[in-house]
Amino acid sequence: MSDDVIWHCIRHNHCSFMAKIETGIFCRNPYNATGICNRSSCPLANSRYATIRDHDGIFYLYMKTAERAHLPNKLWERVKLPRNYEKAMEVINKHLEFWPKLLVHKIKQRLTKMTQYRIRMRKLQLKVREKIMTVPRKKTQRDLRRLEKAETAAQLEKNIESELKERLRKGVYGDIYNYPFKEFDNILDIENIDLAPEEEEEEEGEIEYVEGDEIEMGDMEDMEDMEDFEGLGEDGDEDGDGLDEPVTKKPKGSSSNSRSKIGRKSTKVITEVEQDEDRNSRQRTRM
Repeated sequence: MSDDVIWHCIRHNHCSFMAKIETGIFCRNPYNATGICNRSSCPLANSRYATIRDHDGIFYLYMKTAERAHLPNKLWERVKLPRNYEKAMEVINKHLEFWPKLLVHKIKQRLTKMTQYRIRMRKLQLKVREKIMTVPRKKTQRDLRRLEKAETAAQLEKNIESELKERLRKGVYGDIYNYPFKEFDNILDIENIDLAPEEEEEEEGEIEYVEGDEIEMGDMEDMEDMEDFEGLGEDGDEDGDGLDEPVTKKPKGSSSNSRSKIGRKSTKVITEVEQDEDRNSRQRTRM
């Protein structure tokens, strides 16, 4: 399509890169060399066009020719420019030797302008500047509300303190004594000890079980004496008359017989049955 036809459609119908403001009509296309919307500066309406773009502080020379119009992905040829301004000018003159002089002049002006703002950016980075940070509005309002509540609470505490001091001066509370905390705690501990219930000193007797071999010789003799005494009581009357009569003990056996009985378990079982509480008589049977 002819460049004039493209320009006519862009200028009079619609262009998405066009920006009309009070000072003029500008172009937002990143490949525009001047930023002005006119016939000579429009990158869409010129089949042969060149410009300079910045990629992370590195300048590139972009060139467009009619021979690559049928390949949109290869439409622009890119050449990296050196950081030195003079060497960059030499690269531009070499690649745009046979291009229109007006377009080459616009490209050189663009290179000069971009070099100047890159120098200013470096100087600003070296200076210490204040960093502007945004603060959420809700957080600010919440902090202000909390501050107001804290001030109200502090004022209330001051009023209470002043009222208590005034009452203290008037003697409403009487005498006030300040005791050390450690001594006060010791006194409380002593009172708690006194109030605690006294433990019973006497403990109930514990039941112990002893084997027959552990019985001593004297204990066995006592048991034999008790058996003899019970045998004499059986011959008496049930009314208890026999209790008043003198009782004669049987002579003890020889020492050899008594020693032989040590360690033997008694086969006799004594049972006591209470018949009448008034008479206090007991019947003992030997089995």
